Amino acid sequence: MAVTESLIEGRNAVAEAFRSGKPVDKLFVLDGCTDGPVRSIIRQARKTDALIQFVKKERLDQISETGKHQGVIAYTAAYEYSTVEDMFALAKEKGEDPFIILLDEIEDPHNLGAIIRTANLSGAHGVIIPKRRAVGLTATVAKTSCGALNYTPVAKVNNLSKTIEELKERGMWFVCADMGGETMYDLNLTGSIGLVIGNEGSGVSKNVSKHCDFIASIPMKGDIDSLNASVATGVLAFEIVRQRMGK
Repeated sequence: MAVTESLIEGRNAVAEAFRSGKPVDKLFVLDGCTDGPVRSIIRQARKTDALIQFVKKERLDQISETGKHQGVIAYTAAYEYSTVEDMFALAKEKGEDPFIILLDEIEDPHNLGAIIRTANLSGAHGVIIPKRRAVGLTATVAKTSCGALNYTPVAKVNNLSKTIEELKERGMWFVCADMGGETMYDLNLTGSIGLVIGNEGSGVSKNVSKHCDFIASIPMKGDIDSLNASVATGVLAFEIVRQRMGK
């Protein structure tokens, strides 16, 4: 089945999308527009998980397919989001310790799609992404996941640090990827675990990393200093798989 994300243009159409409860992933609004209908749409958007971006008219014209955007364009998500509870239920159903991948501001849809694919193949029970400053479940993400999005729950949360602390109370512990950490082969990565992967350029933010129990580094022998975020996820996820199989 082909996966498409809907582009909704115009004030009435966008307002109706929010009223009907469609899962809007991103809202583009003409910067500086202060009239009533647009303010109402923004208020509706702020009650949801939609990412709101204020942009110039040239950007809206570039995105628009109809040329009649009236200062607002919305993207609806290609897939609906799951919940963290769905992930725990999946782990329980399989009789396994929870294994969840958490992403700190991944912005490239190809990276997110590849990570969801890796999550599925490595037996992770879900992927958690933040509400803001991160790509959502777009059609590109769905396509890049090669079908994994049909099987792997993805949840969107307001605050990644708070979510980590809540999951710690449920017996999980967390390891984040960073060049300055302990070599992953020297860490015990078994049990109920969350793997935290950072932004493509800046890595895991300090505000998130301070909530993690351990920092893991991937030993590298080449001439450059870092791996692509989705590749790093794959390396660490399958080290977790290796250790789980050997316990």
